[in-house]
Amino acid sequence: MLSSRVRLLPTTVRLIHSLICSSSRSFMDLKTLLSSLNDFASLSFAESWDNVGLLVEPSPPHTVNTLFLTNDLTEEVMEEALQKKADLILSYHPPIFRPMKRITWKTWKERLVIRALENRVGIYSPHTAYDAAPQGVNNWLAKGLGVCTSRPIHASRAPDYPTEGTHRVEFNVTHTQDLDKVISAVKGIAGVSVTSFSARSDDEEQTRLSLNCTQQALMQVVAFLSQNRQYYQKTEILSLEKPLLLHTGMGRLCTLDESVSLATMIEQIKRHLKLSHVRLALGVGKTLGEMSHHDVLDAASQGINVILCEHSNTERGFLSDLRDMLDAYLENKINIIVSEIDRDPLRVV
Repeated sequence: MLSSRVRLLPTTVRLIHSLICSSSRSFMDLKTLLSSLNDFASLSFAESWDNVGLLVEPSPPHTVNTLFLTNDLTEEVMEEALQKKADLILSYHPPIFRPMKRITWKTWKERLVIRALENRVGIYSPHTAYDAAPQGVNNWLAKGLGVCTSRPIHASRAPDYPTEGTHRVEFNVTHTQDLDKVISAVKGIAGVSVTSFSARSDDEEQTRLSLNCTQQALMQVVAFLSQNRQYYQKTEILSLEKPLLLHTGMGRLCTLDESVSLATMIEQIKRHLKLSHVRLALGVGKTLGEMSHHDVLDAASQGINVILCEHSNTERGFLSDLRDMLDAYLENKINIIVSEIDRDPLRVV
Protein backbone atom coordinates (compact mmCIF):
# COMPACT_ATOMS: atom_id res chain seq x y z
CA MET A 1 0.00 0.00 0.00
CA LEU A 2 2.88 2.35 0.81
CA SER A 3 4.52 1.80 -2.60
CA SER A 4 1.21 2.68 -4.25
CA ARG A 5 1.18 6.05 -2.45
CA VAL A 6 4.76 6.68 -3.52
CA ARG A 7 3.88 6.08 -7.17
CA LEU A 8 0.96 8.48 -6.98
CA LEU A 9 3.11 11.34 -5.66
CA PRO A 10 4.73 12.36 -9.00
CA THR A 11 1.27 12.55 -10.59
CA THR A 12 0.11 14.90 -7.83
CA VAL A 13 3.23 17.01 -8.15
CA ARG A 14 2.87 17.25 -11.93
CA LEU A 15 -0.77 18.31 -11.54
CA ILE A 16 0.10 21.07 -9.07
CA HIS A 17 2.99 22.21 -11.28
CA SER A 18 0.64 22.33 -14.28
CA LEU A 19 -1.88 24.45 -12.40
CA ILE A 20 0.83 26.84 -11.20
CA CYS A 21 2.21 27.23 -14.76
CA SER A 22 -1.28 27.82 -16.15
CA SER A 23 -2.19 30.45 -13.56
CA SER A 24 1.15 32.24 -13.97
CA ARG A 25 0.48 33.03 -17.63
CA SER A 26 -0.75 36.58 -18.17
CA PHE A 27 -1.91 38.22 -21.40
CA MET A 28 -0.65 40.31 -24.30
CA ASP A 29 -2.09 43.33 -26.04
CA LEU A 30 -3.29 42.31 -29.51
CA LYS A 31 -1.04 44.77 -31.35
CA THR A 32 1.98 43.63 -29.32
CA LEU A 33 1.18 39.98 -30.07
CA LEU A 34 0.74 40.71 -33.79
CA SER A 35 4.13 42.43 -33.84
CA SER A 36 5.71 39.39 -32.16
CA LEU A 37 4.04 37.01 -34.61
CA ASN A 38 5.39 39.04 -37.52
CA ASP A 39 8.86 38.97 -35.97
CA PHE A 40 8.54 35.20 -35.62
CA ALA A 41 7.69 34.80 -39.34
CA SER A 42 7.38 37.93 -41.45
CA LEU A 43 4.16 38.29 -43.42
CA SER A 44 6.30 39.72 -46.22
CA PHE A 45 7.30 36.11 -47.00
CA ALA A 46 3.72 35.38 -48.12
CA GLU A 47 2.80 35.08 -51.78
CA SER A 48 1.37 38.22 -53.39
CA TRP A 49 -1.97 36.52 -54.11
CA ASP A 50 -2.46 35.43 -50.50
CA ASN A 51 -4.64 37.06 -47.84
CA VAL A 52 -2.57 37.00 -44.65
CA GLY A 53 -2.39 38.87 -41.36
CA LEU A 54 -5.19 40.10 -39.11
CA LEU A 55 -8.47 39.36 -40.88
CA VAL A 56 -10.95 40.12 -38.08
CA GLU A 57 -10.21 42.64 -35.33
CA PRO A 58 -12.39 43.32 -32.28
CA SER A 59 -12.67 46.98 -31.30
CA PRO A 60 -9.54 48.10 -29.40
CA PRO A 61 -8.22 47.74 -26.84
CA HIS A 62 -8.12 43.96 -27.12
CA THR A 63 -6.02 41.69 -24.94
CA VAL A 64 -5.17 38.07 -25.66
CA ASN A 65 -4.97 35.45 -22.93
CA THR A 66 -5.60 32.40 -25.13
CA LEU A 67 -4.32 31.88 -28.66
CA PHE A 68 -6.15 29.10 -30.51
CA LEU A 69 -4.40 27.28 -33.40
CA THR A 70 -6.20 25.55 -36.25
CA ASN A 71 -5.49 24.57 -39.83
CA ASP A 72 -9.00 25.36 -41.10
CA LEU A 73 -11.52 27.55 -39.33
CA THR A 74 -14.89 25.87 -39.81
CA GLU A 75 -18.06 26.57 -37.85
CA GLU A 76 -17.38 23.50 -35.69
CA VAL A 77 -13.88 24.71 -34.94
CA MET A 78 -15.20 28.21 -34.16
CA GLU A 79 -17.56 26.68 -31.60
CA GLU A 80 -14.61 24.84 -30.03
CA ALA A 81 -12.58 28.06 -29.92
CA LEU A 82 -15.42 29.92 -28.16
CA GLN A 83 -15.87 27.12 -25.64
CA LYS A 84 -12.15 27.29 -24.84
CA LYS A 85 -12.34 31.09 -24.34
CA ALA A 86 -10.04 31.96 -27.23
CA ASP A 87 -9.21 35.65 -27.71
CA LEU A 88 -7.37 35.20 -31.00
CA ILE A 89 -7.66 32.39 -33.54
CA LEU A 90 -4.61 31.65 -35.67
CA SER A 91 -6.04 29.86 -38.69
CA TYR A 92 -3.32 28.63 -41.02
CA HIS A 93 -5.67 28.87 -44.02
CA PRO A 94 -7.37 32.28 -44.30
CA PRO A 95 -11.12 31.83 -43.78
CA ILE A 96 -11.61 35.13 -45.65
CA PHE A 97 -9.98 34.89 -49.06
CA ARG A 98 -12.27 36.43 -51.65
CA PRO A 99 -13.77 39.90 -50.94
CA MET A 100 -17.06 39.91 -49.05
CA LYS A 101 -19.80 42.28 -50.25
CA ARG A 102 -21.96 41.79 -47.18
CA ILE A 103 -21.88 40.20 -43.72
CA THR A 104 -25.11 38.27 -43.17
CA TRP A 105 -26.14 34.93 -41.69
CA LYS A 106 -26.45 33.42 -45.18
CA THR A 107 -23.07 31.75 -45.71
CA TRP A 108 -20.81 29.92 -43.28
CA LYS A 109 -17.85 32.28 -43.81
CA GLU A 110 -20.01 35.31 -43.11
CA ARG A 111 -21.28 33.59 -39.97
CA LEU A 112 -17.67 33.06 -38.83
CA VAL A 113 -17.05 36.81 -39.00
CA ILE A 114 -20.29 37.57 -37.14
CA ARG A 115 -19.56 35.09 -34.35
CA ALA A 116 -15.99 36.31 -34.01
CA LEU A 117 -17.03 39.95 -33.66
CA GLU A 118 -19.95 39.18 -31.34
CA ASN A 119 -17.60 37.28 -29.02
CA ARG A 120 -14.64 39.68 -29.39
CA VAL A 121 -12.36 37.09 -30.99
CA GLY A 122 -9.73 38.12 -33.52
CA ILE A 123 -8.80 35.99 -36.55
CA TYR A 124 -5.25 35.91 -37.91
CA SER A 125 -3.87 33.88 -40.82
CA PRO A 126 -0.19 33.40 -41.76
CA HIS A 127 -0.68 30.81 -44.56
CA THR A 128 2.11 31.05 -47.17
CA ALA A 129 4.26 33.17 -44.83
CA TYR A 130 4.57 30.04 -42.67
CA ASP A 131 5.19 27.94 -45.78
CA ALA A 132 8.25 30.05 -46.59
CA ALA A 133 9.60 30.66 -43.08
CA PRO A 134 12.80 28.75 -42.20
CA GLN A 135 11.07 27.25 -39.14
CA GLY A 136 7.77 26.79 -40.98
CA VAL A 137 5.65 24.11 -42.62
CA ASN A 138 8.06 23.07 -45.38
CA ASN A 139 10.91 22.74 -42.93
CA TRP A 140 8.69 20.56 -40.72
CA LEU A 141 7.75 18.39 -43.71
CA ALA A 142 11.42 17.89 -44.60
CA LYS A 143 12.03 16.43 -41.12
CA GLY A 144 9.74 13.54 -42.05
CA LEU A 145 12.11 12.42 -44.80
CA GLY A 146 14.90 11.54 -42.40
CA VAL A 147 18.41 12.99 -42.25
CA CYS A 148 18.80 15.26 -45.26
CA THR A 149 19.97 18.65 -46.46
CA SER A 150 17.34 20.94 -47.91
CA ARG A 151 17.03 24.27 -49.65
CA PRO A 152 14.04 26.29 -50.83
CA ILE A 153 12.87 25.60 -54.39
CA HIS A 154 11.95 29.28 -54.77
CA ALA A 155 13.97 31.36 -52.30
CA SER A 156 12.42 34.47 -50.71
CA ARG A 157 14.05 37.86 -50.87
CA ALA A 158 14.96 39.92 -47.80
CA PRO A 159 11.86 41.88 -46.72
CA ASP A 160 13.90 44.80 -45.37
CA TYR A 161 17.07 46.00 -47.02
CA PRO A 162 18.95 49.30 -46.58
CA THR A 163 18.96 50.17 -50.28
CA GLU A 164 16.00 52.27 -51.33
CA GLY A 165 14.49 52.21 -54.79
CA THR A 166 14.37 49.74 -57.66
CA HIS A 167 17.19 51.17 -59.80
CA ARG A 168 20.50 52.97 -59.45
CA VAL A 169 21.66 55.57 -61.98
CA GLU A 170 25.32 56.65 -61.95
CA PHE A 171 27.03 59.27 -64.10
CA ASN A 172 29.94 61.71 -64.05
CA VAL A 173 29.20 65.42 -64.01
CA THR A 174 31.31 66.82 -66.84
CA HIS A 175 32.05 70.28 -65.44
CA THR A 176 32.41 71.25 -61.76
CA GLN A 177 30.48 74.48 -62.26
CA ASP A 178 27.41 72.44 -63.27
CA LEU A 179 27.47 70.17 -60.19
CA ASP A 180 25.13 72.18 -57.95
CA LYS A 181 22.67 72.66 -60.80
CA VAL A 182 22.53 68.93 -61.58
CA ILE A 183 22.24 67.86 -57.92
CA SER A 184 19.46 70.39 -57.33
CA ALA A 185 17.57 69.13 -60.37
CA VAL A 186 17.70 65.42 -59.49
CA LYS A 187 16.95 66.02 -55.81
CA GLY A 188 13.77 67.76 -56.93
CA ILE A 189 12.46 64.46 -58.33
CA ALA A 190 10.35 62.55 -55.80
CA GLY A 191 11.66 59.06 -55.04
CA VAL A 192 15.34 59.86 -55.66
CA SER A 193 18.18 59.75 -53.11
CA VAL A 194 21.57 61.17 -54.15
CA THR A 195 25.15 60.45 -53.09
CA SER A 196 28.37 61.67 -54.69
CA PHE A 197 32.00 60.61 -54.79
CA SER A 198 35.19 61.50 -56.63
CA ALA A 199 36.06 59.80 -59.92
CA ARG A 200 38.74 60.18 -62.59
CA SER A 201 37.98 60.32 -66.29
CA ASP A 202 40.69 60.80 -68.91
CA ASP A 203 43.11 61.87 -66.14
CA GLU A 204 40.65 64.53 -65.05
CA GLU A 205 39.13 64.70 -61.53
CA GLN A 206 35.32 64.65 -61.74
CA THR A 207 32.36 64.09 -59.43
CA ARG A 208 30.26 60.96 -59.96
CA LEU A 209 26.64 61.00 -58.80
CA SER A 210 24.80 57.87 -57.67
CA LEU A 211 20.99 58.05 -57.66
CA ASN A 212 18.76 55.42 -56.09
CA CYS A 213 15.37 55.70 -57.82
CA THR A 214 11.92 54.24 -57.62
CA GLN A 215 10.50 52.85 -60.86
CA GLN A 216 8.49 56.02 -61.42
CA ALA A 217 11.39 58.34 -60.56
CA LEU A 218 13.68 56.47 -62.97
CA MET A 219 11.65 57.65 -65.96
CA GLN A 220 11.94 61.27 -64.82
CA VAL A 221 15.70 60.95 -64.25
CA VAL A 222 16.19 59.45 -67.72
CA ALA A 223 14.08 62.27 -69.21
CA PHE A 224 16.23 64.89 -67.42
CA LEU A 225 19.46 63.30 -68.64
CA SER A 226 18.16 63.02 -72.19
CA GLN A 227 17.40 66.75 -72.26
CA ASN A 228 20.71 67.80 -70.67
CA ARG A 229 23.39 65.69 -72.32
CA GLN A 230 26.00 68.41 -71.88
CA TYR A 231 26.06 67.90 -68.10
CA TYR A 232 27.14 64.26 -67.84
CA GLN A 233 29.05 61.28 -69.23
CA LYS A 234 29.76 57.59 -68.47
CA THR A 235 26.18 56.71 -67.46
CA GLU A 236 25.13 53.36 -65.96
CA ILE A 237 21.64 52.18 -65.01
CA LEU A 238 21.51 49.20 -62.64
CA SER A 239 18.51 47.17 -61.49
CA LEU A 240 18.47 46.74 -57.70
CA GLU A 241 17.20 43.48 -56.21
CA LYS A 242 16.83 42.49 -52.59
CA PRO A 243 19.19 39.62 -51.65
CA LEU A 244 17.91 36.03 -51.57
CA LEU A 245 17.45 34.36 -48.19
CA LEU A 246 19.18 30.97 -48.17
CA HIS A 247 16.79 29.09 -45.86
CA THR A 248 13.53 30.91 -46.59
CA GLY A 249 11.15 30.34 -49.48
CA MET A 250 8.55 28.10 -51.08
CA GLY A 251 8.99 24.34 -51.21
CA ARG A 252 12.07 22.36 -50.23
CA LEU A 253 14.46 20.35 -52.39
CA CYS A 254 15.81 17.67 -50.06
CA THR A 255 18.84 15.45 -50.54
CA LEU A 256 18.97 12.41 -48.28
CA ASP A 257 22.25 11.63 -46.54
CA GLU A 258 21.67 7.93 -47.29
CA SER A 259 19.61 6.25 -49.99
CA VAL A 260 16.41 4.49 -48.92
CA SER A 261 13.81 2.47 -50.79
CA LEU A 262 10.60 4.13 -51.89
CA ALA A 263 8.67 1.78 -49.56
CA THR A 264 10.73 2.97 -46.59
CA MET A 265 10.23 6.60 -47.54
CA ILE A 266 6.47 6.11 -47.76
CA GLU A 267 6.37 4.59 -44.27
CA GLN A 268 8.49 7.45 -42.86
CA ILE A 269 6.17 10.04 -44.36
CA LYS A 270 3.07 8.26 -43.06
CA ARG A 271 4.52 8.12 -39.55
CA HIS A 272 5.51 11.79 -39.63
CA LEU A 273 2.08 12.92 -40.85
CA LYS A 274 0.22 10.33 -38.73
CA LEU A 275 -1.59 8.99 -41.82
CA SER A 276 -2.69 5.44 -42.49
CA HIS A 277 -2.77 5.93 -46.27
CA VAL A 278 -1.16 8.12 -48.93
CA ARG A 279 -1.58 8.17 -52.69
CA LEU A 280 1.33 7.13 -54.90
CA ALA A 281 2.11 7.74 -58.55
CA LEU A 282 4.95 5.38 -59.52
CA GLY A 283 7.40 6.54 -62.14
CA VAL A 284 7.54 4.53 -65.36
CA GLY A 285 9.44 1.31 -64.76
CA LYS A 286 9.65 1.84 -61.00
CA THR A 287 8.75 -0.54 -58.18
CA LEU A 288 8.58 -0.20 -54.41
CA GLY A 289 11.89 -2.11 -54.08
CA GLU A 290 15.49 -0.87 -54.08
CA MET A 291 16.72 1.08 -57.10
CA SER A 292 19.04 -0.84 -59.41
CA HIS A 293 22.43 0.45 -60.51
CA HIS A 294 21.02 1.44 -63.88
CA ASP A 295 18.07 3.16 -62.19
CA VAL A 296 20.54 5.32 -60.30
CA LEU A 297 22.33 6.25 -63.53
CA ASP A 298 19.06 7.09 -65.28
CA ALA A 299 17.37 8.82 -62.31
CA ALA A 300 17.96 12.31 -63.72
CA SER A 301 15.94 11.57 -66.84
CA GLN A 302 13.29 8.98 -65.90
CA GLY A 303 11.06 7.61 -63.19
CA ILE A 304 10.09 10.41 -60.84
CA ASN A 305 7.84 9.09 -58.07
CA VAL A 306 5.12 11.26 -56.52
CA ILE A 307 3.66 10.73 -53.04
CA LEU A 308 0.39 12.57 -52.41
CA CYS A 309 -0.68 13.12 -48.80
CA GLU A 310 -3.66 15.44 -49.50
CA HIS A 311 -3.50 19.18 -49.00
CA SER A 312 -4.14 19.88 -45.33
CA ASN A 313 -2.53 16.65 -44.10
CA THR A 314 0.86 18.16 -44.96
CA GLU A 315 0.12 21.18 -42.75
CA ARG A 316 -2.04 20.18 -39.79
CA GLY A 317 0.63 18.22 -37.92
CA PHE A 318 2.84 21.32 -37.93
CA LEU A 319 0.50 23.03 -35.43
CA SER A 320 1.84 21.04 -32.47
CA ASP A 321 5.39 22.11 -33.30
CA LEU A 322 4.15 25.67 -33.85
CA ARG A 323 2.54 25.70 -30.40
CA ASP A 324 5.83 24.71 -28.77
CA MET A 325 7.84 27.24 -30.81
CA LEU A 326 5.42 30.09 -30.05
CA ASP A 327 5.33 29.16 -26.36
CA ALA A 328 9.09 29.61 -26.24
CA TYR A 329 9.15 32.67 -28.51
CA LEU A 330 6.43 34.47 -26.54
CA GLU A 331 8.04 33.40 -23.26
CA ASN A 332 4.90 31.58 -22.06
CA LYS A 333 3.04 34.88 -21.69
CA ILE A 334 -0.24 33.47 -23.04
CA ASN A 335 -2.04 30.14 -23.28
CA ILE A 336 -1.64 28.47 -26.68
CA ILE A 337 -3.88 25.54 -27.56
CA VAL A 338 -4.38 23.45 -30.71
CA SER A 339 -7.83 22.55 -32.01
CA GLU A 340 -8.95 18.99 -31.34
CA ILE A 341 -11.82 19.14 -33.84
CA ASP A 342 -9.96 20.47 -36.90
CA ARG A 343 -9.50 17.69 -39.48
CA ASP A 344 -9.05 17.10 -43.18
CA PRO A 345 -12.43 17.32 -44.96
CA LEU A 346 -11.55 14.32 -47.15
CA ARG A 347 -11.69 10.69 -46.00
CA VAL A 348 -10.38 7.50 -47.57
CA VAL A 349 -13.37 5.09 -47.86
